[in-house]
Amino acid sequence: MNHASATSPGPDVQNRVPTLHVSLSRVGVTGVEKIIRLEREGGQQLFSAELECFVDLGPRQKGAHMSRFEEDVNGAIGEVILGDAAFRAETLAERIAEIVRERQQALRAEVTIKARYPEEKPAPVSGIRTQEIYTMLGAAVASEHGTRRMIGVTAQGMTACPCAQELVAAKARERLGADFNEEEIEKIFAAVPVATHNQRGLGTLHIGLPEGSDVELDATDLVAIVEESMSSEIYELMKRSDEGTVVEKAHRRPRFVEDCVREAIRGVIDRYPDLPADVFVSSRQENLESIHQHNVVAERFGLLGELRQEIGSGDHLPHHTSMREWLDGAGRPTV
Repeated sequence: MNHASATSPGPDVQNRVPTLHVSLSRVGVTGVEKIIRLEREGGQQLFSAELECFVDLGPRQKGAHMSRFEEDVNGAIGEVILGDAAFRAETLAERIAEIVRERQQALRAEVTIKARYPEEKPAPVSGIRTQEIYTMLGAAVASEHGTRRMIGVTAQGMTACPCAQELVAAKARERLGADFNEEEIEKIFAAVPVATHNQRGLGTLHIGLPEGSDVELDATDLVAIVEESMSSEIYELMKRSDEGTVVEKAHRRPRFVEDCVREAIRGVIDRYPDLPADVFVSSRQENLESIHQHNVVAERFGLLGELRQEIGSGDHLPHHTSMREWLDGAGRPTV
């Protein structure tokens, strides 16, 4: 077995030559769970984190030292978190990847982190404080050329269906036409949002920074972009005045799942106009349908330069750089 500690007595079986000289793309551990405690404003903020750590394995090495992954994760958490003012999943992923690569003597190491954390925000009208749960995402690939890192978030919201709203509006126009003229009907629609069916939306946004980048992004800003991309934010605890405001806002901003993805892309471009072209962006939206048994999904991924080019020209780019391509490109020569 290759789970024994490297410091335990006996031969170092992991460093033996395998019977078949074939390198392995990724070897590591998944499902590593940690509770991270961060001192903030006189108290503690807790993050429930799940990690995955991988290295590539050369053709003449039998196995990786699995116990070292756990040691490296614990060491990096203490090094990065203690005394820090804010938790950054991508910074922790970056440090773990660099430590793992060095200790495992690997060409590349990859780490991903998913951390759930609570944050208080006020309801829109009453101001009542409510605890919302967000997910912070981080990833890093370390190689001899540096470390490529990625920051991401997942947040929830609601959407109102534009198609059903137009169908309901058409029926309403027929009925109102018997008693009101066209100008009066338009005034009615302007004052009273038309009904439609809703979905609860799950939006995920990733931004990847290449080796050598000193850009620092705030997960709070990414959450704001994701929530703004949908028809309305949602809140765990609301008074009646809050409920009315949220529902009306959503129905005044009907959006398809595709609209949410495009609005999140717009949000990134508008908020970060100075990001370089080789930054990676991925937006994904899943809407949980209310009048269908299926859900709907849309996504867009690619380099920021690709997105700007397509927006500027209006022409479809046949190739969109995927997250896997972008991560795998770390430390590897381009063809």
